[in-house]
Amino acid sequence: MNTVRQLDRVVIRFAGDSGDGMQLTGDRFTAETAKLGNDLSTLPNYPAEIRAPAGTLPGVSSFQIHFADTDILTPGDQPEVLIAMNPAALKANIRDLKPGGTIVVNTDEFTKRNLTKVGYDDNPLEDGSLDDYQVYPVALATLTIGALAEHEVSKKDAERSKNMFALGLVSWMYSRPTEATEDFLRGKFKAKPVIAEANIAALRAGWNYGETAEAFAVRFEIPPAKLAAGTYRNITGNTALAWGITASGVASGLPVFLGAYPITPASDILHELSKHKRFGVTTVQAEDEIAAVGAALGASWGGALGVTTSSGPGIALKSETISLAVSLELPLVVVDVQRAGPSTGMPTKTEQADLVMAMFGRHGEAPIAVLAPQSPSDCFDIMLEAARIALTYRTPVMVLSDGYIANGAEPWKLPELADLPDLSVEFATEPNAVDAKGEEIFLPFQRDPVTLARPWAVPGTPGLQHRIGGIEKADGTGDISYDPINHDHMVRTRAAKIAGVEVPDLEVDDPQGDANVLVLGWGSTWGPIGAAVRALREKGASIARAHLRYLNPMPRNTARVLEQYDKVVVPEMNLGQLALLLRGNFPGTEVVGYNKVRGLPFTSNELTDALEEVIKNG
Repeated sequence: MNTVRQLDRVVIRFAGDSGDGMQLTGDRFTAETAKLGNDLSTLPNYPAEIRAPAGTLPGVSSFQIHFADTDILTPGDQPEVLIAMNPAALKANIRDLKPGGTIVVNTDEFTKRNLTKVGYDDNPLEDGSLDDYQVYPVALATLTIGALAEHEVSKKDAERSKNMFALGLVSWMYSRPTEATEDFLRGKFKAKPVIAEANIAALRAGWNYGETAEAFAVRFEIPPAKLAAGTYRNITGNTALAWGITASGVASGLPVFLGAYPITPASDILHELSKHKRFGVTTVQAEDEIAAVGAALGASWGGALGVTTSSGPGIALKSETISLAVSLELPLVVVDVQRAGPSTGMPTKTEQADLVMAMFGRHGEAPIAVLAPQSPSDCFDIMLEAARIALTYRTPVMVLSDGYIANGAEPWKLPELADLPDLSVEFATEPNAVDAKGEEIFLPFQRDPVTLARPWAVPGTPGLQHRIGGIEKADGTGDISYDPINHDHMVRTRAAKIAGVEVPDLEVDDPQGDANVLVLGWGSTWGPIGAAVRALREKGASIARAHLRYLNPMPRNTARVLEQYDKVVVPEMNLGQLALLLRGNFPGTEVVGYNKVRGLPFTSNELTDALEEVIKNG
């Protein structure tokens, strides 16, 4: 009889060849975990090569999930359980595994050829190199093929189902249900019911193997987390961005137009939005990045909420049209899902290196609002905020997500429709001035005295004809102007409009009020910073933290907050871009940068050590 042991948390990593279905396996395990009510955080890690040679280190794909009975902030620093589908997966991930951790390994792939391919001279399952771990050798392919012997599938298709066998086994080990996965498989392979039933059979066989194999004497349970009352679902950052865009259309009453060109890791936003035509969303996959942003800006000119999505290389191509949007003073939402660069860089790896480009990466003085979500679920709220600013102030707004947030997942509490903000817009419908002859006229650049936004006149509105274009415009009339004084005025006015955008104050978490060190982050560093600060406080350290979701303009109280601390530590996945902005804008602040550009998010342990050193050194 199996023993059931209760845990408060666990970190599991599924790893295999890019063709082994590790992302699907991780996604399904995550979905079942979310259904049970655990708090969770995930870290998918894709190979950069589209199809690296099978069984090689560059072809390893992994999916890590951290789930617990309490709130968690990161996908975990070290996996405690590694599911290794081949020697490459073992070699690429063993250095990350926690000492004494568990390895479930697919022995069928540990052939001499596969071992040699990744540099193993001897079989690590036999040479004693894994003696410090609890190793469960399982012939996944052989067992799966045997379980499907009576199904009308080829041996090749049967072997492909081994990831479902592994999922069934791990689901048994950690007391996860499988019913929803079975329904998912029937839907996914609706056109191929034989394949669907084969995968379901493999899933059940894996569960039964755990139940009956003598090697697996212990299974584990992780109770549900105590979350605030409400309806939750599992959500990734890209999905939350897409839903936030859709909700912005609903909240504003405007049609939404997305112009996009496929690019990793932003493409999922296009894919998801294409499903929501019933909410007034139109998606166009343009022939290139320039056409995509041009179409989005044209849609805004026509009275829609124009949105364009991309990653760093695509944002660089869009920069001229974003400058045009600044000059035209039209709403435009630009999403940059950052990845490692420069140039093509490492397309599937994460980075935060586009901040300076977002701030200044346009010709001329062309300021825009810049926002950054702090977690996958926050992407929904940040999109509503981006739409609010774009529509209210008639300006482009850039949202800086990144690969870590985009592909990561966590529980998300569904908002009530009544709680969505009112983003409704008043279009110009009649003349707004009188000329010297006493006749009513329309001044397209007559500004709102509070927001400095110009009127938004839908083309074709009687009596509101006006000229647009990239050449500088005369204040008020919008006529072409080369006047130096007018140009200076327009440049300063557009800058003042962005500087005047209303954003919430920066909130500081300083429980004792006596901390000398403030940790200030932005974007996806929110989770690792939070976990590190929590660990330091448990050790008795006094340390404050704050997080910038609004990067341009920064909250009005930012200077006042920074003045309260002797040192401000800024962890970033770049070489110090926010630190550079802080030193420039707040020269009296001692900014200590902590930087990493490895294509991977910070771990809480490394941040804990770095922050502890800063505190120790005063």
